Amino acid sequence: MGTENMESNVMLELAAEAFQARNFELAAEIYECQLRDFSDPATQLELLLRRADALAFGGSLSEAFEIYQKASKLQRLRPAQLENLTECLLGSIRSKEGLSAHKNQQEHGTSSCSGVYGAFTCRICLGFLYEPVTLPCGHTYCRICLEREKERPLVCKHCKDSTKLCDVHGYRINVVLCNLLAKWFPSQVQAVRLRHEGNALYAEKNLEAALEKYNEAIQLAPRDHVLFSNRSQINSSLKNYEDALSDAEVACKLQPLWLKGHLRKAQALTILRKTEEALTEYLFCIALEPESKMAKCEAQKLLIDLFSPVPDNVQERIPDCMRLLSPRARLKGNTLNTLSESSSPPRSYKDCKKRNDSAMSPEESQSSLSVADVPWAKPPCCEDQGKVKYFSQEYRPPAFDTSCLLKRKHSVEEEDKGESFERSCKYMKQETTSTAPKTATATWCSVPSDLIDPSDLECSLCMRLFYEPVTTPCGHTFCLKCLERCLDHNSQCPLCKERLSEYLAQRKYSKTLLMEGLIDHYLQEELVERRKVHEEEIAELSNLNKNVPIFVCTMAFPTVPCPLHIFEPCYRLMIRRCMETGTKQFGMCITDPIKGFADYGCILEIRNVEFFADGRSVVDTIGKRRFKVVEQHQRDGYNTADIEYLEDKKVEGEAHAELLSLHDAVYNQSFTWFNSLKPEQKERITGHFGPMPDKEPEPQVSPNGPSWCWWLLAVLPLEGRAQLPFLAMTSLRERLIGIRRVLSFMSRGRAR
Repeated sequence: MGTENMESNVMLELAAEAFQARNFELAAEIYECQLRDFSDPATQLELLLRRADALAFGGSLSEAFEIYQKASKLQRLRPAQLENLTECLLGSIRSKEGLSAHKNQQEHGTSSCSGVYGAFTCRICLGFLYEPVTLPCGHTYCRICLEREKERPLVCKHCKDSTKLCDVHGYRINVVLCNLLAKWFPSQVQAVRLRHEGNALYAEKNLEAALEKYNEAIQLAPRDHVLFSNRSQINSSLKNYEDALSDAEVACKLQPLWLKGHLRKAQALTILRKTEEALTEYLFCIALEPESKMAKCEAQKLLIDLFSPVPDNVQERIPDCMRLLSPRARLKGNTLNTLSESSSPPRSYKDCKKRNDSAMSPEESQSSLSVADVPWAKPPCCEDQGKVKYFSQEYRPPAFDTSCLLKRKHSVEEEDKGESFERSCKYMKQETTSTAPKTATATWCSVPSDLIDPSDLECSLCMRLFYEPVTTPCGHTFCLKCLERCLDHNSQCPLCKERLSEYLAQRKYSKTLLMEGLIDHYLQEELVERRKVHEEEIAELSNLNKNVPIFVCTMAFPTVPCPLHIFEPCYRLMIRRCMETGTKQFGMCITDPIKGFADYGCILEIRNVEFFADGRSVVDTIGKRRFKVVEQHQRDGYNTADIEYLEDKKVEGEAHAELLSLHDAVYNQSFTWFNSLKPEQKERITGHFGPMPDKEPEPQVSPNGPSWCWWLLAVLPLEGRAQLPFLAMTSLRERLIGIRRVLSFMSRGRAR
């Protein structure tokens, strides 16, 4: 008896490994043979379920359903026992409907399921965008949709940005977009308004009045899938189940990959006792949204009911697997077409058992047997398996007359009114095919030209067409550069004066993508002109000879770091422009009581900028080139100048030899002076300016001369007026002589 149990355990392990290796036919055969060796009902139930799972994954669904039904006679099945069957059915549905690719597109934000309203679709409800609210990431949703999402962490459906919003109500309706939608699509706006009124009546249990609101809304927007889905729910509550099913079917045709529409359809089918069709819809729902617990639970309940024993006076029936797996395919016949068996099928269970009996000792039977060790226990190819062969063609939502679905008669005028949007829109072409859905680009409705007015999309600050439009939490939209300039001076909205301190602190000025798309699509000529003006401005700002921005503050020298604390609005703008143009450079000059700033300065290059919550910043810069001011100007509150750059004049021959000797002597003198300082002084200097640069073998390599000279001038205790002449010198010899005089003077002063 013990040996038989061990043999059975080994064979069960082999069956499990065969299942894992996708050799389902072998696994099913082993489980079938093992059933003869066990009479215990619990064990028989387990073996029946395992065999049924293997048959299902192997493609023999009809036979698998018979085994599941047989197992249910021993004991009513539980949802957990049908997990494998559910997954098997889902796999078939996903592959036939192309939903695996659809799921990947959803995860990457490229799903083609964008709604019949194209770019004017809310990605949460997939309906017409109503009372639009723009999030910090730049994507826009219906206000009510966002409020419904407030119970869970708010994550953008487009970019998956997890915005840190404590209160969705803090973000107001986008004023410009709201006005545009009302002007361009009044019927759709009115339809959504009626929908919300109907929802309020439904919540008050006033079902007939709610139904009437939805009837009116559908007249205005006869291709709005959300309206049909919601009306299906109302009809279901009124026990108009056939009408509920009809509405749900329309919603599914209008939006084939919309979860809620298929849930509504599945619920209506369940109530109408169309169990197999309801099961198909629930499975399709799970394929669309694997996290839908309700759909999964209902599907497993229906499967359990289908397999459960029926009373004696009712004829037993096995579910039609063809209807379950091909709800949208046109089948050739209504029978399972199986492929012919392979010319070299896997060995039978008897061969396996014979080999096991002859080759295994009791000690060897204790060790595990791998499928890889058995040459014939390999995963079968497609010819080896009795898989179902389907003859399907692409499914397309059939044409239908929406007027016949309304709950009251229409006049000719009402029909014309209801179809006006259909005539003026290019609808999203959505198909559910056996191949993966293609990634869709945004589709735009054809708005009558007389309704398109560029002034509707003008920035209220610069009075020009929006360029890089940004929407604040209070719902007002401005050009990005215009808004930044305003926030440099005041952390309030320029229009409503609402505090934007938190918005400023986040510094997340993302462009409002829908508005940018509107301008790009409907105002192409105006956008070309606006872009041209912007590019000309950037080109002018990028010129490092004409109108170079000048920071009037302190002395700066080539190769020497110069950290700056920026807090004045004009300099905030200046630094931002330097970063935007890509030059990352500006001039530094000291003040002049008569001219405003000195005639000589140094170009600084920005290495890093660290912004603070209140708009201030610390800018890490380093000196690059010296310049002479030719002419002074001003731009937007800060100084600019036309400049010419300075370079040291090179010498040769005896003058060069004399220069090298002088260079070495002054460097040694400077090194001695620096090392004579107190340790705390040296530490402060090194912490601010870095260590003293090494002596260079050839002092004329750089057009600015040796780096150590500029480092020394920066650390010497001289006023700016005394340092300025050194910056203006174009002779390295004169600069070295001047440094030597300063060091000699300081040494005499210390000696006294």
